[in-house]
Amino acid sequence: MLDFPRWKQAWLWLITLACAAAALPSIFAVAGLHWPAALPNPKVNLGLDLAGGSHLLLEASPDQVKRQRLESMEEDVRNRLKAADKPIQVGDISTKDGTVSFMLADPTQIDAAREQLQTLTRGAGMTGQRDWDLQVLDGNRIVMTPTQAGINLAVSQAMETATEVVRKRIDALGTREPTIIRQGDNRIVVQVPGLQDPSKLKDLLGQTAKLEFKLVDTTALPSDLAQGIAPPGDEIVYFQNQAKDGAQPIAVKRLGGIKGDQLTNAQPGNDDRNNQPIVSITFDQQGGAKFAKLTTENVQKPFAIILDGKVLSAPNIEEPIIGGSARISGSFTAESANQLAIALRSGALPVDLKIVEERSVGPDLGADSIKKGAIAFAAGTLALMIFMLVTYGRFGVYTCLALILNTLMILGVMALIGTTLTLPGIAGFVLTIGAAVDANVLINERIREERARGRRVTQAIEFGYKEARSAIFDGNITNVIAATLMFLIGSGPVKGFAIVLIIGIATSVFTAVTLTRMWVAGWLRKARPSDLAL
Repeated sequence: MLDFPRWKQAWLWLITLACAAAALPSIFAVAGLHWPAALPNPKVNLGLDLAGGSHLLLEASPDQVKRQRLESMEEDVRNRLKAADKPIQVGDISTKDGTVSFMLADPTQIDAAREQLQTLTRGAGMTGQRDWDLQVLDGNRIVMTPTQAGINLAVSQAMETATEVVRKRIDALGTREPTIIRQGDNRIVVQVPGLQDPSKLKDLLGQTAKLEFKLVDTTALPSDLAQGIAPPGDEIVYFQNQAKDGAQPIAVKRLGGIKGDQLTNAQPGNDDRNNQPIVSITFDQQGGAKFAKLTTENVQKPFAIILDGKVLSAPNIEEPIIGGSARISGSFTAESANQLAIALRSGALPVDLKIVEERSVGPDLGADSIKKGAIAFAAGTLALMIFMLVTYGRFGVYTCLALILNTLMILGVMALIGTTLTLPGIAGFVLTIGAAVDANVLINERIREERARGRRVTQAIEFGYKEARSAIFDGNITNVIAATLMFLIGSGPVKGFAIVLIIGIATSVFTAVTLTRMWVAGWLRKARPSDLAL
């Protein structure tokens, strides 16, 4: 128990000093001192409640999800019936009243059509219902109605995807430890510490980044388009940064085309011909094949590049594009091209997100919280040290040294793994100091008991550490279990408290048990005391 060879001592000191040294940049930053730029600079990140920052509440419309499902089902119906072994002809497909309905050209194919379309429906989670209800009316009309269970599942999936897309976009901005969580059925809370100007963040999150390539219908009459009348199967779109009044609209095929959900990469760059900012995109294998097919079959025809319902450009297809890559131009600035590339790489938002609440938190309140937390920590630690010195003498000195190193190690580990410190985290920080003292109190009291039983000094210390260790480990394991559950189930500040508590428990056991035992063993070898002042 008290045997510490030199290699073991060196290893323990290396771990201790490395973690303690990692805490120095954070201490320098809080004290307002300059940290040399040539040295490594790990720092503890401060949460929104300490560093200030931006808070946004985003909301999606379930009605938009419903409309998207109707449009998607309309296109799926056409493609599925067209791809049947014996193609099934249908008339116009209507999406009025929230249903997909159509009539068959040949009523004898009704059973074959129903069999084909049944494969487009699936179970709505664990509800036991289908996501679409399929009915045959009047012998040759099929009506597909979305069920409420299917709508709820679609909204939930859309919000999960939107949350992940928002997370990717914010991470691409280089921010530290943002908090991104769902709130209710159709809201997302975004908190970004240290970001005082949320304009860039709002622009990025407000962009759906729904990229589409659609063929332009050159047969549409400008006079009809000016009145908002589109040919059957078309839709009217406008160029980016143009209002409907006075702008020249164009008509594009509503169905078909290629969507940007099959992109594998998007990078900002500059056009070799005019040095204007562009965005280079790359499709995956399936998307590249579709893009090659579209451009091969429509050479010398215009196609529109549409972003969030606005036309970026509508060039002619001069030749087939078969490399799976393309370039997007559209009067970009370097910053807007970079933001679009981030948005496309992160994926399109499945629904538009509207900012319903916005606030910026200044750093003044956080600075006051840090100051008061530091005062409470210092006062509590000083009181503990005085108590331990008065009660346990030399062993109290070892406890005080362990407390100091424990504090530095907690900060160092947090800085190394990039943990965010929140106001509840400060409470967890102070709490671990008390837990560290508990361990030393147990050890010292056990040593007293063993000495009172008549054991010699070395045996009393050895048995004291051995007997107290199991109680220390058992007590701290239960704390770690509780903190782990808080980390896994909780969010935001609760996670901040939990992670500090877990780190603090680990470092306090290390310093209170292992380091003090090493110091006591060294003292015993050198001093060989005949009694203990405990």
